[in-house]
Amino acid sequence: MKEFYTLISKKIYYSVVFMIMALIMIGLLLGNPRFGEYDAGYMLHIGLAIVLIACLLLYPKYEHHIFRIIIIVVASAFLYTIFFLYPETRSTFIFLCFIPAISILFFDSKLFYFSLLFNGLSFTIIFNYIFLMDHDNVYVYFKQDLVGNVINFLASQAIIYLIYHFTNVRMRKQKLYYEQLQNSERLKTTGQLAAAVAHEIRNPLTVVKGFLQFYREKDTAFDDEAKGHFTLMIDELNTAEQVISQFLSIAKPDKNIKMELVNVKVILQSVTDLLRSYGLLHDNTIELNVDDNCFICANSIEYKQLMINIIKNAIEASNLGDSVTVNAKRKNDFVEMEVIDYGCGMSEAEVAALGTPFYSLKSNGTGLGLMICYHIIEKYNGTISFQSSEGKGTTVTLCLPAIKPV
Repeated sequence: MKEFYTLISKKIYYSVVFMIMALIMIGLLLGNPRFGEYDAGYMLHIGLAIVLIACLLLYPKYEHHIFRIIIIVVASAFLYTIFFLYPETRSTFIFLCFIPAISILFFDSKLFYFSLLFNGLSFTIIFNYIFLMDHDNVYVYFKQDLVGNVINFLASQAIIYLIYHFTNVRMRKQKLYYEQLQNSERLKTTGQLAAAVAHEIRNPLTVVKGFLQFYREKDTAFDDEAKGHFTLMIDELNTAEQVISQFLSIAKPDKNIKMELVNVKVILQSVTDLLRSYGLLHDNTIELNVDDNCFICANSIEYKQLMINIIKNAIEASNLGDSVTVNAKRKNDFVEMEVIDYGCGMSEAEVAALGTPFYSLKSNGTGLGLMICYHIIEKYNGTISFQSSEGKGTTVTLCLPAIKPV
């Protein structure tokens, strides 16, 4: 399906490019006052047209930031060249006003601001040239209403900025909605799966474990080595039951769970004290920085479980001797918590897959711990986000609604 939509997108793109090529060729050949003279200006027009068309045709194969900048610069040079070569064509001024609109098509904020600034500087140079150097009145239509044309240019830039701003805001909201929908679907799918199979798995496990315990404790027909094997099997069954319990905690109803005023500083101090010895096993330290005015309404056990999972993951992702930093502060109507490690980090694809059932970057991990974290965060109307860079570490940011203590 993805390949199908990619194919359609490329077809649309190349169709638009061929239309642009046709318009450029018409402008070069039909009704062009310089056609047939082949002077330096006309050759420059042809050269920039060829370079621009080549860039547009090659862009799908080289979709990176530098190539986008090249397209913007070449397109700007092409349109400004037309403005200078054909001063009698007044519509060329309109094209200059809408050069930044090209960058909106790339959905790149840095490129848009670069294009806006570049176009502003270029227009300033043209304005000064016409005002100071155009003694032959080549641009008489421009000079007749110089202030009005400047205002029109500034207004067009403002309109383009507003279009970009509202489009960008809408795209961010859609992206956030899509991420929330993905998380919701993950939780829904996991809950349905848990409700369907967890009890059926737990029942035979309980029976098998009971008989193993019975034979280990009571039956004298087995030697110590065999009973040691029983102990090992029981331990593995306990592990399996623990995984099932974690799985069920996502699906089971918890409407009667006790909600209370939680002092984030107290809980985080308790959690870091608990995990400090675990960190020392890996020669890792935990640095805690918490403001005093951080209070939320939650179940203290669930909140503690949430932070233990996040901080424990940060310790396990850290390199030997690294520190893990835990920050918490009041930010508007939320308490914002950050857990920062300087370990191996993750790629964008790995970050996008976090929270998926049974997806884990640890060799012995199940992925259910982070799945439960998503569940708790969603239940308390909070957010969780990951900023990670491979080889540099990860920052986990959690936001939960803040309340004032009575």
